[in-house]
Amino acid sequence: MAATAPPVGPEGSTADGPGDGPSAVLVHVRAVARHGVTVLELPTAYWHEWTYDLAHGGGRVPECVRWVIVGGERIAPERLAEWAALGVPLVHVFGLTETACTSTTLRLEAGDDGGARRHNLPVGTPHGNVRLYVLDPHGEPVPAGVPGELFIGGEGVARGYLGRPDLAAERFVPDPFATEAGARLYRTGDRVRRLADGNLEVLGRMDFQVKVRGFRIETGEVEAALTDHPAVREALVMAREDAPGDRRLAAYVVGEGARGPDVDVLRAWLRGRLPDYMVPADWVTLEALPLTPNGKTDRAALPAPDASAGERAYAAPRTAVEEVLADIWRDVLGVERVGVHDDFFALGGHSLLATRVVTRTRRMLHAELPLRVLFETPTVAGVAAALARLEPRPGQTEKAAEMLRRVAGMTPEEVQRLLRERRAAGRG
Repeated sequence: MAATAPPVGPEGSTADGPGDGPSAVLVHVRAVARHGVTVLELPTAYWHEWTYDLAHGGGRVPECVRWVIVGGERIAPERLAEWAALGVPLVHVFGLTETACTSTTLRLEAGDDGGARRHNLPVGTPHGNVRLYVLDPHGEPVPAGVPGELFIGGEGVARGYLGRPDLAAERFVPDPFATEAGARLYRTGDRVRRLADGNLEVLGRMDFQVKVRGFRIETGEVEAALTDHPAVREALVMAREDAPGDRRLAAYVVGEGARGPDVDVLRAWLRGRLPDYMVPADWVTLEALPLTPNGKTDRAALPAPDASAGERAYAAPRTAVEEVLADIWRDVLGVERVGVHDDFFALGGHSLLATRVVTRTRRMLHAELPLRVLFETPTVAGVAAALARLEPRPGQTEKAAEMLRRVAGMTPEEVQRLLRERRAAGRG
């Protein structure tokens, strides 16, 4: 029995019921066990969360699962090492919608963490009805180990793009290596190389299309939307991975006039024109884009985004609940400090990190935090107020936070003594 990732509802629920456990991911694990699923196919971004929660939450993969198939973007090496410790075989796949999705597979047996290949895990070898070619700019095959552009042929190649004959002619080209008449190749735009063992390694893009959390994004489309704003003279958008496994869209903008554009205004501008996944998480304002000696934009010279650049004036936590929430956000987002009015998404948060915040809030404060609350009120102050409204007994969340703060300053012996006293008093 095979299955894809269960649908996640607004409160971390699945089709089987509400998220009553420590996390939506672990709820899905229970659903997999209940239905006896033997093969799972998960997007890489979701599998990263699956692995993190299992490794750090003391969970395990249900015994019924024989294989987990992962694909969509690069696998983070630390997640791969954690998965190897869980002892379940993994299949890494690669493919595109234009070629019937899966074209290659790489099989890792239980306990295999990829070894020396872990930092850029190959995507494997082609299926029997798939032909792969790594070609140079002149359309000639390159030797093993030499980078080139990937072209895919075979039974799965689509007929073209509906209503877009111009784009279809650019991407679907005649196959000069085929023996059958009318055979075509799909030009992927992916920069790859074939390794000595025959496995394919993906190195990046030939153009400026990027993939972030499973979404394919044309950065030029985001740049065009930004430069439509009257306060923006130039814009460049790119995907960055300044922390392993944390791939984010970053925008570099040059404003009109002496005063730089307001990032909050630009973010709202894009949200009114593009899907949420195309709105950059990181923003950098520049006086001018750096240039190479021949006048082209020097992408290598672009500075790494400063996570604190988009923050409001810092406002410290005022209650124990806000203090705990700020600590959770700081750890999940990887920033130095979080004020009670800082926007979670402006600090680089996204939907997968939001589920991690929900999980940790449940564990630490024993409070149910619907995922939608974080989207509706994405500040520490807003979430703390929502928790107070939702708690079954007034003051329950604040008491849990106070206890956490009290325990944080204790030795292990003092913690054990406190627990004994509470048990003796009948308070658990």
